[in-house]
Amino acid sequence: MDSSIYYKQVKPDESLSDFVESFWVLRNESEQDKKTVGLPDGRIDLFFIQSDNQPFRIVLLGLGTQYHDEGIIPAKSSRFAVSFKLLAVEYVFHESISDIVDKGKTLSHDFWEINLQDLNDFESFCERLSQIISSRIPKEIDLRKKKLFDLIYHTHGSVTVKELSEKVGWSSRQMNRYFNQRFGISLKLFCNLLRFRASLEHIAQGKLFPELNFTDQNHFIKEIKKFSGVVPKELFKNKNDRFILLSSFRTA
Repeated sequence: MDSSIYYKQVKPDESLSDFVESFWVLRNESEQDKKTVGLPDGRIDLFFIQSDNQPFRIVLLGLGTQYHDEGIIPAKSSRFAVSFKLLAVEYVFHESISDIVDKGKTLSHDFWEINLQDLNDFESFCERLSQIISSRIPKEIDLRKKKLFDLIYHTHGSVTVKELSEKVGWSSRQMNRYFNQRFGISLKLFCNLLRFRASLEHIAQGKLFPELNFTDQNHFIKEIKKFSGVVPKELFKNKNDRFILLSSFRTA
């Protein structure tokens, strides 16, 4: 990665692992904006953004389903973020995010009582957000939903809706209604997004053939191009670090 870009990621405590994927910080320490191509990653992201050119902002980014050609990491900017798993939408945010698919919304400047001073130290930020998130999780969680997401994440989305229905005991129609009403996309699309994201790790290692549950090589290439705009070979080259997960920069 460009030496002027600083990135660090921390995994959550085990008690939060069903709801939080990671905490991370991204800084562009140069005097120049960094142009990138954003790739969808199947995450819900809460950003706390600091920039020389803009006031402190808090932004919630919904699920991304497509790539974006004109992503920018602003010069002299930093963002502290929490990447959430989908179960957090209901049990941490207590609301639907169906209205912010492929976009984000700016939250109040005092959301969860986090302010600019909380961005001085990343470790302290992670501890504070962990405490806040933990306090918002109810004692009772729908075990059927937990099992559903456990299966989806464990297989990296490489599972059919029919298989999920049989293992969870929830009809395909009910699961899709839940996904569309709560998250704004179908269950199948979400699984495809996770499979795409997992494939990026394989492609980065030079594995340009399907490692997951794709029908064949043509299906693999078609799906990768659908979500990234290019074929696997082009992603592997990744010239000038152009391709980056959507959550790393797109907050407008």
